[in-house]
Amino acid sequence: MAGLPLDQVRTLLAAVDEGTFEAAAEALHVTPSAVSQRIKALEQRTGRVLLLRTKPVRLTASGEVVVRFGRQLARLEQDAGAELGLGDALGPATLPIAVNADSLATWFLPALAEAAADRGILFDLHRDDEDHTAALLRQGRVMAAVTSSPQAVQGCSVRALGRMRYRARAAPPFAARWIADRPLREALPAAPVIVFDRKDELQDRFLRGLAPRQARAATRARHYMPSSEAYLDAVAAGLGWGMIPDLQAGPHLAAGTLVELAARRPIDVPLYWQQWKLDSPDLAAVADAVGRAAARELSPTTATAMATATAKATPTAG
Repeated sequence: MAGLPLDQVRTLLAAVDEGTFEAAAEALHVTPSAVSQRIKALEQRTGRVLLLRTKPVRLTASGEVVVRFGRQLARLEQDAGAELGLGDALGPATLPIAVNADSLATWFLPALAEAAADRGILFDLHRDDEDHTAALLRQGRVMAAVTSSPQAVQGCSVRALGRMRYRARAAPPFAARWIADRPLREALPAAPVIVFDRKDELQDRFLRGLAPRQARAATRARHYMPSSEAYLDAVAAGLGWGMIPDLQAGPHLAAGTLVELAARRPIDVPLYWQQWKLDSPDLAAVADAVGRAAARELSPTTATAMATATAKATPTAG
């Protein structure tokens, strides 16, 4: 890896981050032809296809390796420059992080604000389902992620954060119309449901818990709401029922715009912080701030219990 030209590696990073050769060229202040030539030269040097020329571009497995190397190198360069007092010349540090929408809408942003105030860090956030954020780590697109997986991605460390607790909730008029006095296992499969996106299986998981032998999924009458805030508003507006985090539901429950459908049947989603094993002060500062925010907002009892799982998972990192 030491023999790879840095300008070519940085060009590959720019293409991945910007999505197209044209956008990468604009970010690097070169021509699209120069971007194409640099990446082609890098592929010839490695003897591997690194990038699929789609829109947006997509990394191959070999490309993921080079991107991880490039990001780690850029991070080390930034940290070394800060220690040498060259921070102004290099510009502010930017950390790419993956996080799930519900964490982003509730407890996560104060942690970033704390780290930004202390160290002047900038953030490039990638929003994805907690079951899929680890893939962004493997691809080298991000350096850290909030994920539901306790199994460390190769080259990463992992620590338990706690659990987000979800409960089935609906607007009172919706509950009166679709459920009334019927058992939930009979009423909910036929009722409209709010789903975050096509990766969201939380509602189906809840229904399977009500009637495990039937293994029934939610109705096909689904509203897709790919925003945590819009999801909450859609349930409160009576479009359908949905699984809403306790961290979001309080004001609506107090105002009577939401009611519990099964208060004693919560679903807990464990959350973990995974980050590259890199001796970076900025990355360490963000990790500490995220840990403190999670300790304040997520269940402290379950976070303690999860520490054992974290200790077991960490040695699996490469």
